[in-house]
Amino acid sequence: MFDKEIYVERRKKLKENFKDGIILIPGNNYSPLDCKDNCYPFLQDATFRYYFGLSHPGLVGIIDIDNDKEIIFGNDYTISDIVWMGKQKYLKELVFEVGIKSFIEIEELKSYLVKRKNIRFTNQYREDIKNFISSLIDINPFNFDDYTSFELVNAIIAQRNIKSDVEIKEIEIAVNITKEMHLAAIKNVRIGMKEFELVAEVEHATKKNNAYFSFQTILTKNGQILHNHYYGNTLKSGDLVLLDCGAINENGYCGDMTTTFPVSGKFSERQKLIHNIVRDMFDKAVDISKVGVFYRDVHLEVCKVMAENLKKIGLLKGNVEELVSKGAHALFMPHGLGHMLGMTVHDMENFGEINVGYDEEIQKSKQFGLSSLRLGRRLQIGYVFTIEPGIYFIPDLFEKWKKEKLYEEFLNYEEIEKYMDFGGIRMERDILITENGAKILGESFPRTADEIEEFMAR
Repeated sequence: MFDKEIYVERRKKLKENFKDGIILIPGNNYSPLDCKDNCYPFLQDATFRYYFGLSHPGLVGIIDIDNDKEIIFGNDYTISDIVWMGKQKYLKELVFEVGIKSFIEIEELKSYLVKRKNIRFTNQYREDIKNFISSLIDINPFNFDDYTSFELVNAIIAQRNIKSDVEIKEIEIAVNITKEMHLAAIKNVRIGMKEFELVAEVEHATKKNNAYFSFQTILTKNGQILHNHYYGNTLKSGDLVLLDCGAINENGYCGDMTTTFPVSGKFSERQKLIHNIVRDMFDKAVDISKVGVFYRDVHLEVCKVMAENLKKIGLLKGNVEELVSKGAHALFMPHGLGHMLGMTVHDMENFGEINVGYDEEIQKSKQFGLSSLRLGRRLQIGYVFTIEPGIYFIPDLFEKWKKEKLYEEFLNYEEIEKYMDFGGIRMERDILITENGAKILGESFPRTADEIEEFMAR
């Protein structure tokens, strides 16, 4: 937890958006693995933790604007809990550490809310929480979203999108643990090992730093599979490993980075060529990501860098501006350039990708590729997000487009077909917008093809 003044100030700032009513912010419960008492590791809801600080299951935070009260409801520890868990600090004592004066048992919450007006809560991503809130205020859980307050959603997004100095410090801690995850893979890769053996090296780096995974590790020799979670392949000489992983640290902040490296320690000439293009795409994004710039425009400029370079090697033809505006380049990069990062790896996307990444100034495109861009809005000081360009050769997508004769004026299908055994390359780092532009967060480690080869040769 942070100092209690941080949580007090966060709640105060949120309250300033409303004149009356109640703000209800539920925490998470345990998630059963295969029965009630055998659960996944507990991860607190990020919004609850942001405003109330406590990482305990079964809590509900109330900000009662009408009566100028802040309360946490929950079930405090009993002697039975202590028998199994050891001596615990009681929740009625812990709440003082986050600036809350009142702790009330959860069974009192329903009566507290009876006949109250303007009970505001956000849309929810867990069915147990939807059902619980529905039972508290007697609404139909199947129509839950009809009762949620998007005024509250937008207020939370506006506040949490701007990261404070203390948050940036925590994100950098998570980023540096993420760096260790990547270095563990690069150091320990060897010809003949299984992908799952390398995943074990990656995930060990989180445990030794008292951290957890911010999302399921993506590790594969088949880099053309954007979110691969199968780890059964054997790594061979000539293969590239694409690793996309991240850590969530003990205070609940995330890192998310991607590297692509050769199993043998040396890129082939063709692999280095494509890796260098992705590097140029990344560098362009860092260079032009500044306060006031639409991130969608950054994405499109990066796509032009890719198109210009792929045109030089004969995979594309025609006018670069036109082919990017029409979406022909998305054959090679069908995803967006990045997303917000913070207390979740796609920060606050539980509130809806459109609400977090877009606003009244800019609408999300429906064009293939661009429709997968999670962040399009203007960049502001304090935004933390990812830059993650990539180039992929996806056989199924290639065959579909070729059969349908899509963009034949831009795509050299015969030349592209020669790359169908290539896989894919992605490069991702975590970025902070400052008054001086984009800053790459965390300690540096090998990024370019030459740096990776030099590191692997040690």
